[in-house]
Amino acid sequence: MRTAIAGLVLAAALMHGAAMAGSDQEVAVESGGAVLHGSLRLPDGKSDFPAILLIAGSGPTDRDGNSTVPGVKPATLKLLGEGLAANGIASLRFDKRGVGASAAAMTKEADLRFGTYVDDAEAWAAFLKRQPHVRCLYILGHSEGALIGALAAARTKVCGYISISGAGFAADDVILRQMKDRGTPPALLQTATDIMAHLKRGELVADVPPQFAALFRPSVQPYLISWFAIDPAGAVAAVPAPVLLLQGTTDIQVSVEDARRLAKAAPKAKLVLLDGVNHVLKLAPAALQDNLATYADPAIPLAPKVVPAIVDFVRAAP
Repeated sequence: MRTAIAGLVLAAALMHGAAMAGSDQEVAVESGGAVLHGSLRLPDGKSDFPAILLIAGSGPTDRDGNSTVPGVKPATLKLLGEGLAANGIASLRFDKRGVGASAAAMTKEADLRFGTYVDDAEAWAAFLKRQPHVRCLYILGHSEGALIGALAAARTKVCGYISISGAGFAADDVILRQMKDRGTPPALLQTATDIMAHLKRGELVADVPPQFAALFRPSVQPYLISWFAIDPAGAVAAVPAPVLLLQGTTDIQVSVEDARRLAKAAPKAKLVLLDGVNHVLKLAPAALQDNLATYADPAIPLAPKVVPAIVDFVRAAP
């Protein structure tokens, strides 16, 4: 199936050629017995170019970086694709399984594992490598996608790996930190800590209090176990290719401390701190409501230094 789909996409690209350059082309790939859908954007007037696979963050996030969660439509990945194409770099972004055009690809929640998303990223990476005129492949992950990208980049030959707003600590640590920041009562915080300690050891938890029925429901526990077992710092350290770490200083979801932990684990990585840039790569103050307001407006451009930092990294890589 994968070969057939790739053949159709390749034929379409060759037929339309330059007419479709600089605009999105609908593409598809098979992964784990399901078909995933995405958008390939090629730069204008180029016959030989680097290409970047863009991996979205957590939750129901589509190829453009928009979510079904109300107020989260920053179009971060779409804006990245446009900025990269303007600088002679191709990109491919895709709907995660269960989201957008890839909705039908969703497996049963109880069968989903973090590695499922890594396998999907590898399938897209292989597809992008096969495209005509792509001379070098990079993997870029945003937020949770940064961890998916690191694991995929360790298993796929790439020219570079780019982490944007990637957590530096394991997911269970991040969840606890967020609970503390939101003022979770000590008793509930301790309960959550105990539940996650079991999951961290690979143990399912049968007795989950009503307050955590959604977060730790039985069907999602196998996925959480697979996710909690991964140390992002170790994953980044295992990437053999050049690494770029981008982190905004007004990010209210991931901190500069996270980025520094990743950099410490991978001493050869290039760490770039973007002053005044938030989680969705827009210029924003640290004040919560003003910061969140940028999540809802796709018309707000990316912060000026975001795309140049990526372009400079790609052009400097061997």
